[in-house]
Amino acid sequence: MSRPEDSLPPDLFYNDRESRKYTTSSRIQAIQSSMTQRALSLLALAGPSLILDIGCGSGLSGSILSSVAADQGGPHVWIGMDISASMLDVALQREVEGDLMLADMGQGVPFRPGTFDAAISISAVQWLCNADTSAAEPQARLNLFFSTLHSSLRRGGRAVCQFYPKNDHQRAMVTSAAIRAGFGAGILEDDPHTKNSKLYLVLTVGGRDGVVGMVRGLEGVDVLEKKPRGKKKEERERKGSKAWILRKKEVMERRGKVVKNSSKYTGRKRGIAF
Repeated sequence: MSRPEDSLPPDLFYNDRESRKYTTSSRIQAIQSSMTQRALSLLALAGPSLILDIGCGSGLSGSILSSVAADQGGPHVWIGMDISASMLDVALQREVEGDLMLADMGQGVPFRPGTFDAAISISAVQWLCNADTSAAEPQARLNLFFSTLHSSLRRGGRAVCQFYPKNDHQRAMVTSAAIRAGFGAGILEDDPHTKNSKLYLVLTVGGRDGVVGMVRGLEGVDVLEKKPRGKKKEERERKGSKAWILRKKEVMERRGKVVKNSSKYTGRKRGIAF
């Protein structure tokens, strides 16, 4: 079975017909509800929160956020962003309670720093792994998305992104971009090794300890570690320095260029002459 993201960009795939078909499908509604409830349980919000719904579509997940009972920490206020105008039009017709924004998450999350308490994304992030045009670079779009999402969350904020990677390479692309943006990150897989497998990327603003607290007691959670960086050079080559000049001359020699011989005066600054 072909994947939607392999056929067309999301704003073209989810036209008026597909948007209505998606929203009215009882099967899709049940799956969306189950995954949204799972994401909420992973967020473990203590009280009513301002939540960003990324790839909100027709507002199926948002309706669940609005209906959380007070004794369960709700109801939540939410803002949804999606690239499909047709999906957002269906959301307006459904009279969802959240505010809606037409936006491409691959161009960044367009909100001020520290705006949201939490964020969720259901079945959307995998779209960023595909290049819709020759100018679109998937890793760059993922990096921009996660860096701006990190900025839009308050200190201690949380996010859960459910996504369907096509392969291990796409999974690594997504998780590495999140870690590079500064998130503490963990991966939880429901129904592993089955066709119903679902991946949840659990993120916190504030580092690894926050993720450990969120997923403590849950089985099958893989807390992701940031790869240690190599040691910085004690001294970078300054343009015009002796080391810089010698390296440039070596490169030019390898290219067959004629260069002057080096001496003890190479790279030495001349005094000011009057």
